[in-house]
Amino acid sequence: MCAETTDQTPDYKSTLNLPQTDFPMRAGLPKREPEWLEKWARIGIYDRLRETAGDRKPFILHDGPPYANGNLHIGHALNKILKDFITRSQQMLGRDARYVPGWDCHGLPIEWKIEEQYRAKGKNKDDVDVVDFRRECRAFADSWIDVQRNEFKRLGVSGNWADPYLTMDYHAEAVIAGEFQKFLMNGTLYQGSKPVMWSPVEKTALAEAEIEYHDHKSHTIWVPFRAVRGPKSLAHAKVVIWTTTPWTIPSNKAVAYNPKIAYGLYEITARPEECWCNIGDRYVLADTLAEEVLTKARLEPSMYRRIADVSAAELAEVTLAHPFNGLEGADGFWDYDVPMIDGDHVTDDAGTGFVHTAPSHGADDYECFVKRNWIDRMTHNVGEESEFLPHVPFFGGAIHPMGGEGKPLQVFDRKGKEGKANSAVITKLVEAGGIIARGQVKHSYPHSWRSKAPVIFRNTPQWFASIDREVGDGQDTYGKTIRTRALTSIDELVQWTPKTGRNRLHSMIEARPDWVLSRQRAWGVPLTCFIKKGALPTDPEFLLRDAAVNARIIEAFEADGADAWYLDGAKEKFIGDAANPDDYEQVFDVLDVWFDSGSTHAFVIRDRADGSPDGIADLYLEGTDQHRGWFHSSMLQACGTTGRAPYRGVLTHGFTLDEKGMKMSKSIGNTIVPETIVKQYGADILRLWVAQTDYTADQRIGPEILKGVADSYRRLRNTLRFMLGALSAYTPADEVDIANMPELEQLILHRLAELDVVVRKGYDAYDFQGVFQALFHFCTIDLSAFYFDVRKDVLYCDGDTPERRAARTVMMRLYERLTTWLAPILTFTMEEVWLERNPGEDSSVHLQDMPETPAAWLNPALAERSASVRMVRRVVTGALEEHRRDKTIGSSLEAAPVVHLSADLAQIITNPDTFADLCITSAVTLTTDPAPEGAFALPDAEGVAVVFAKAEGEKCQRCWKILPDVGMHTHDATCGRCDAALTELGV
Repeated sequence: MCAETTDQTPDYKSTLNLPQTDFPMRAGLPKREPEWLEKWARIGIYDRLRETAGDRKPFILHDGPPYANGNLHIGHALNKILKDFITRSQQMLGRDARYVPGWDCHGLPIEWKIEEQYRAKGKNKDDVDVVDFRRECRAFADSWIDVQRNEFKRLGVSGNWADPYLTMDYHAEAVIAGEFQKFLMNGTLYQGSKPVMWSPVEKTALAEAEIEYHDHKSHTIWVPFRAVRGPKSLAHAKVVIWTTTPWTIPSNKAVAYNPKIAYGLYEITARPEECWCNIGDRYVLADTLAEEVLTKARLEPSMYRRIADVSAAELAEVTLAHPFNGLEGADGFWDYDVPMIDGDHVTDDAGTGFVHTAPSHGADDYECFVKRNWIDRMTHNVGEESEFLPHVPFFGGAIHPMGGEGKPLQVFDRKGKEGKANSAVITKLVEAGGIIARGQVKHSYPHSWRSKAPVIFRNTPQWFASIDREVGDGQDTYGKTIRTRALTSIDELVQWTPKTGRNRLHSMIEARPDWVLSRQRAWGVPLTCFIKKGALPTDPEFLLRDAAVNARIIEAFEADGADAWYLDGAKEKFIGDAANPDDYEQVFDVLDVWFDSGSTHAFVIRDRADGSPDGIADLYLEGTDQHRGWFHSSMLQACGTTGRAPYRGVLTHGFTLDEKGMKMSKSIGNTIVPETIVKQYGADILRLWVAQTDYTADQRIGPEILKGVADSYRRLRNTLRFMLGALSAYTPADEVDIANMPELEQLILHRLAELDVVVRKGYDAYDFQGVFQALFHFCTIDLSAFYFDVRKDVLYCDGDTPERRAARTVMMRLYERLTTWLAPILTFTMEEVWLERNPGEDSSVHLQDMPETPAAWLNPALAERSASVRMVRRVVTGALEEHRRDKTIGSSLEAAPVVHLSADLAQIITNPDTFADLCITSAVTLTTDPAPEGAFALPDAEGVAVVFAKAEGEKCQRCWKILPDVGMHTHDATCGRCDAALTELGV
């Protein structure tokens, strides 16, 4: 029977070594995190790490610049926290991890905001001095940089915040201009007239990286082109095209076919009243699409017949007439031949098997004309607001009756809504008898990713960087052209995380056209070049190429920024005596902002003292959309100026969705902003969410997910709190050598040695999820649920025993490693843990490295034995749990089970006292006798069975073990171990 507790029973609680720590259960992160931020700023942690770097190998994560025009969203937080994980972990692994944050400051979004302010005041941007306008854009960007910097810092992101890079800094603008001049001088820059993605809303050309695709409802029309010449078999036949852009019909110059498609000639034999076809009409169509097309024309199968095959050779001989050919009032504008041309881009998946070809309004169309050297046949029928220009009959003119409110006919208006151009063309086609069917289709259509408005393909003179011309700079290690250099760099220079990133960028660069460098805007770095008046783009003297001129421009930009380009007399000043300034025109287009950000390697990695010695970054890290954005433009830009990629590694992350997997949208109301999370939970919870996600795919976040993250944090915090409490008053004098430790402590050190490898490899591979999962499992399963649970008795009740000193030594080794291993992820919490044992103004875990772990700690043989021991322990605890449930016992210390072991297990588990401690029982009996029927066993634990028995003796009033010797010692109601401890304490 257990001793009854009476009023006379001594209270030994005060004699126990209970955990003592100021580390609170409740973190209070939203309130306390700003205090640590202030401390880190005071002691200048980032600068101190740079000053003490010594001969550490640099690690450069080059920051992809966010745009300076609004508060942070959750994608910003994910991105910057991942970068912080990397720079902090690489620093603590022994590198000199430099991180210079930056901002993209030029471009349309900021310019658009200033224009909106003007419009609200009734002002016109074009009436404002361009330099004054640019200064307003600069001030706007500057205000948002301060906002975003503070928001990033609040997330615990460490970096050179005092000296970030800005693409609008004067030196940056000078370098961007200088990088452009390298294209000017090496022969890859040219002016061309080709169709580019054009935003009617923003009135500028856009790069592919600035395009996103959304559903859009378009007009569809089926238009017959009459054959005017060709083989007799096709006399009077009509080739039918299908298009979703009726507004491009006035610019048609050819019809394309594919020789691999089977075509037929179909004759109309009857017609319903509402049909636009006529009896006797003959249409050439792809056989697989003929029925669908004629059905759209409201014809039943009985109303037409296939009368002949049509071969590719026959089609090649055909010349067509434009549908508007010969119309009265057109003054012969469309009275030209429309040739038929072959093209691999033509398919019979949809449409008619023929493609209406307007080389000024389509990429494939344009390439077909380039291939035939027909560039002189390009049209210029559509203006910058997607309006028909005055010279186009029926549709042009400053004011058109169908334009509405005295406006010209537009494809899309300034708000991105459909204009009247399509309707007007369709109406004229009906009038001309040039249409057999019409409809509408919902399909994926390109939109500007900024204005969210649809774009058009529009032919306009632009400046391009050729990616297939040989670059005349002699930097040919990776190839002679930009495309070759990029593709070679992708395979030979760059490591991709995940590896699928390689395939994505490779395929994009392999198939991409020349780079459109110019934009028709005001806020940006201008294309610093001059063109000779009257010269053609193909003339050798078309561009002024002069090193002295370039140098004067760069010098002015270094002093006054790119605004110097717009000052009165700039042309004369820059050209100087290199040529007659009156013979040249100054180019006022600005560079694509992707050229700005693509050039950052030059003014950050190459030029800064905290850059890379060889000008190459170790890592670029952004979202998967940057394969067509920053990764892409940086690759092209650097390959054009340095001959190779600007990075050795590229890491990409997915997008952040809500808890249901839906894209976040303000209109839906499912957005979560970082500021809200930080105010409710603290930044460490947001950082922990990042660590727990597979960032290489799309991630989900929401209230329930964050609750789960917070729960994980609390469990981890409890583990750390117990560790700190157990280390109360610990000093190096308490150290115990591993050789003198019990096997349980040796096992924990073995696990630390294993984890050291996992953590280092994981951080080097940017596998933060793997690192945290390994550490969380170790803390909650190996430590809290096992080691700490087992060693509570020794830690609380032992006196100054070797076992207790060994346990506290291991606790110290845990403390040293867990704080540094977790510091890159839980930046604030690990600082709190560190300061519990290392207080002081200059103390910080972020000034530490991850400690080296002795190889001698690894003990595979012990780990193998311990696996068997823990398997047996699992059977014992399972047996005890049954008796807890039926109230036979309340605590495992009331039990003294009999454990039946196989001969093999009996060789491993030999000490019943040690095993009783592991099972947290008062005693255990080990036997190799066969287990009786009904003994507790588990199907996956062979060679072990347990028979329950209650512990014999009295309950020690200090340690609560039930032992036969309780009450036989100097101190009342204690066991021998507790009696010795009390004597040692002088009680």
